[in-house]
Amino acid sequence: MMRVYFDSSAFAKRYIDEAGTTEVLAWCERASELALSVIAVPELISAFCRLQREGRLTEPQYRIIKSDLMADIADALICDTTPQVVQHAGKALESHFLRGMDAIHLGAALACAAEVFVSADARQCRAAEGFGFQVVAL
Repeated sequence: MMRVYFDSSAFAKRYIDEAGTTEVLAWCERASELALSVIAVPELISAFCRLQREGRLTEPQYRIIKSDLMADIADALICDTTPQVVQHAGKALESHFLRGMDAIHLGAALACAAEVFVSADARQCRAAEGFGFQVVAL
């Protein structure tokens, strides 16, 4: 069993073809369980809406991507923002230079006992290494 945690920046690459997409798709296949924070869903929908407003996604493309996301999360482990997640996030913020939401992702990965942490954020990856994750930096 291999639980792979994706932060929003990484999981977006599952739906939007860009640098790192091939690696994200490979880790999705390799994982026995995908793990995400509950905050990933609104973060991803926000990113998809922004791409649509910028004209980089059409309305039909947006609907397909959102539908794919909803289907994927039906089978994923969604880590809620529990007191344990918040406690882990606080420790991460005290020991690493992170934004608040990035720390929530790290706290969620710790709380759900993920083995692998996938992110496109270099600071978040350094922090994840410090917490003992196998890190996939995109």
